[in-house]
Amino acid sequence: MKLRFFLALWAAKLSRPLLKITRHNGTNFPGELALKICPDFLKYVAKPRKIIAVTGTNGKTTVSNMICDILELSGKKVLNNRAGSNINSGISTSLLTGVTIFNRPRFDFAVLEVDERSSKRIYPFVKPELMVITNLFRDSIMRNAHPQYIADFLTDSIPPETKLVLNADDLISSSVAPDNPRVYFGIERMDTDVTECVNLINDMRVCPRCLGELKYEYLRYHHIGRAYCEECGFHSPSYDYTGGDVDTRNMTMNIRDKKGSGSYALLSDSVFNIYNMVAVVALLRELGMSHDEISRYMAKISIVESRYNEMTVGDVALVMQMAKDKNALACSRAFDYVTEQPGNKELFLMVNCLGDEKHWSENVCWLYDCDFEFLARPGVEHIVVTGPRGKDYKLRLLLAGVPEEKIDWARDELEAADLLRLKPGSSVYFFYGTDSVVLAHKVRAKAIEHIQGDDR
Repeated sequence: MKLRFFLALWAAKLSRPLLKITRHNGTNFPGELALKICPDFLKYVAKPRKIIAVTGTNGKTTVSNMICDILELSGKKVLNNRAGSNINSGISTSLLTGVTIFNRPRFDFAVLEVDERSSKRIYPFVKPELMVITNLFRDSIMRNAHPQYIADFLTDSIPPETKLVLNADDLISSSVAPDNPRVYFGIERMDTDVTECVNLINDMRVCPRCLGELKYEYLRYHHIGRAYCEECGFHSPSYDYTGGDVDTRNMTMNIRDKKGSGSYALLSDSVFNIYNMVAVVALLRELGMSHDEISRYMAKISIVESRYNEMTVGDVALVMQMAKDKNALACSRAFDYVTEQPGNKELFLMVNCLGDEKHWSENVCWLYDCDFEFLARPGVEHIVVTGPRGKDYKLRLLLAGVPEEKIDWARDELEAADLLRLKPGSSVYFFYGTDSVVLAHKVRAKAIEHIQGDDR
């Protein structure tokens, strides 16, 4: 087996420069090759001394990138899988880059984003010291079924020695691996909180202990909030790391724990990313970093621009907003956030999974779990829908109460860009899926040409 492992290691390492020479991306290919030659490659490849894993339905890429950025700013040499995927082949690709040809580790830290469904193929061989679970929601129904199924999947896969950093405001993810050591993070009551769910889906309506009706001291979205049961006394876990005094106007927040507290500048005013920040601080505090250190390094980083970025061309604001395809929660949060922004808005919906386009069989029920009703709010003046599911989006918008005269459709994304009105003083939001980032930038480039005077 050792001979097979080294053949796999050397072949996979050789494939990386060959991919560059032939101008192929192939971020997964070296790991796929290694696993094909040696199925137990992950067992034998040397690993960094300290491994941190980040998993969950939404936010794991942002959280893992933030952790990695801050550790690197603090002087650590960190291995990560930004250049690969979060399944076993992507993890293999990352780990083989972190060793010499003689299988000696070159990094002290590894920060690995891990797909929930790939857990059983990874954690038998890769044992994280710490793991952040951001949240668990409904995701692609074909692959992930129900969030409780994924919670059970993780419980069966996570090594018993791994310490978990869990979202106390999410009763699904906070229940994972109940026998593992754990700490909890959460956010105290905010001005925007409610006590009744305003979303179409809420997967935590009954008490997990007695099956009585759950109530909420405060609720943010879907099932995220501080829950309790009047019948048996069950309640959400207490916070070990508490986000409080959240001020989205001045963009500040305090985070405290049993050993101290710190003041932090918010990287985003969206509740979703505020949770991501608290999760990162909790993890770094578990590693022994001080609040002052974390706050100082946090001020130097930003949320990756493939997720969100904005620019102004002439007198039109152009905003790129990723909304994970086939994911009702991610789109609902993006729709809610964008439509609450001031001013008149024009939306461009291309939340399509291009990889599935040729053999699409995805159940479209997620569209009816997603809060398209937010897009019927005042201020949304025009919506362009496009791509392989463009007509499905149009139907869903009509059912959500959006007037048909506000909706335009074109099958081709670049042709659909010609339908944008680009009114002076308005904001245009481009919503795109995880594998259509490049295409979304081409659509925005066409919009820029129109704003700058290109004749349509």
